[in-house]
Amino acid sequence: MVKRFAALLIIAVLAIRPSFALAVPADFNGGVNNEYKYEEVVFVTGEPIIFSGTVSVSEREKDNTRTVSYRFDLKADGLDEKTQLKRTVTYITEYEQKTDKGQAIASTRVNGCKETIEIGKDKYELEDYQFSKSDVIDKRPASDFYSGNFRGRKYYKINKDEGEITIDISGGDVGYENFWGTTETQIIEYSISSKRNIPDENDSTKKTEYTWDGTAKVQVSDSQTKTLSYEKSDVDLSSFIGGYIRTTNREMVSKYEYDLPVMKGNIPNNNKRNKDDTSLSLKMVPKVERLTVPKFRDVQGHWAQAYIEKLYSLDVFDSGENFFVPEAPMTRENFIRGIIRACNIRTSAENQKKTSSSRKKTPEVSPFKDVGVDDPNYEYIKEALSKGIITGAAKDLFKPKDPLTRAQAVTILIRALGFAGKAPNPGYYTDFSDDDKIPSWAKDSIYVAREINLIEGDSYNRVNPDKTMTRAEASAMLVRFLEFLQKDLQKDYRENIIF
Repeated sequence: MVKRFAALLIIAVLAIRPSFALAVPADFNGGVNNEYKYEEVVFVTGEPIIFSGTVSVSEREKDNTRTVSYRFDLKADGLDEKTQLKRTVTYITEYEQKTDKGQAIASTRVNGCKETIEIGKDKYELEDYQFSKSDVIDKRPASDFYSGNFRGRKYYKINKDEGEITIDISGGDVGYENFWGTTETQIIEYSISSKRNIPDENDSTKKTEYTWDGTAKVQVSDSQTKTLSYEKSDVDLSSFIGGYIRTTNREMVSKYEYDLPVMKGNIPNNNKRNKDDTSLSLKMVPKVERLTVPKFRDVQGHWAQAYIEKLYSLDVFDSGENFFVPEAPMTRENFIRGIIRACNIRTSAENQKKTSSSRKKTPEVSPFKDVGVDDPNYEYIKEALSKGIITGAAKDLFKPKDPLTRAQAVTILIRALGFAGKAPNPGYYTDFSDDDKIPSWAKDSIYVAREINLIEGDSYNRVNPDKTMTRAEASAMLVRFLEFLQKDLQKDYRENIIF
């Protein structure tokens, strides 16, 4: 059963939403899971009860519609009485592509749900479930960012005719997805209302109606990150002294805060409240990958050695030469190639590999006069242009062999993140002492880069916008960019919300 559960879960989560590969919490109950176990907190009795068990997920996709189904089989640990929770639910998401804006709107609705909760002699059956959710997805090149809101209501019958429970659901989600990390955090609020007829202890023909109300707030985050670490060789007589390891980690954390009546059996004491919180956390087994071993002969002892070797191991630099020449100028074309590879952005050539070679095509025309379609960097430059990472150095010209300036490098990185619009209204000043030297076209990007700690000033607090970047300096900036994708986004989308 465990193997079947894990396989179904991995297959489904890989395709929860177009281009969103991993790290999406199952359903909207604040639950967490790993390959073997699922847990969530249930409040239908007026007391928080942790249920655990398995969840299987299946999905199918057609055109711009995705259907995802969950099946839960859970029990409550630590209770002497019999417990069981069985739930099957299907959601349908339709995507409206806003291609001209680089965005999409996702609309989600429930398409069938069955749920039964048994606790001792009591049986809670779901009679109706209404749910509506809408997300906007901004499809930027380095990361896809999304944000959404949802509303819903669940209506349960207690032992068929003994009472009813209504749970109003509201909340939202925020998330991002890139090659280096994926995180979705959901904030869910429950408003619970219960009404139940309970027989008198001395006369079973007489029943008293008891009511109670409560609330619960859930913050659940599903996060996957890739990290790099260096490991030295265990032997001396080897052709290399060590290499990099890429480790993929996935963890789910959840925090429940609740305000409920104090219960004695099924009878509430509405004059006293049970206010507390509880947390859940589960981790997946890490995935480990060894990377290509760097063998440059001219970077040993160089201040940028670690940056350069990291990028080489990640195939950002693919030179077959033994020399990197760290103090040589970084060219515009090589930096663009590095950005596209570092973000693992698929070029149009890679996306069209399955196209039949026998089909006649209209000869492609390069958007730049100085970059031919047969240029080895053409596809990278073309992809960067189509995604708005670059705009060209002049009309119809890219100037691929020109050395890269710091202003150009920062602007490219901020455009890759899609953060250029986060700068203040025109008329502001940056904190750099050479603010007056920053070109107008680069000022927004340099301001944002400083705010997100992507760059810092030199010992005189200068940003040196017109300074030509060496290959070593560009490598350091690229690695900091990757660290932002790996760590900073997760902190903002998970730790800053939940913790």
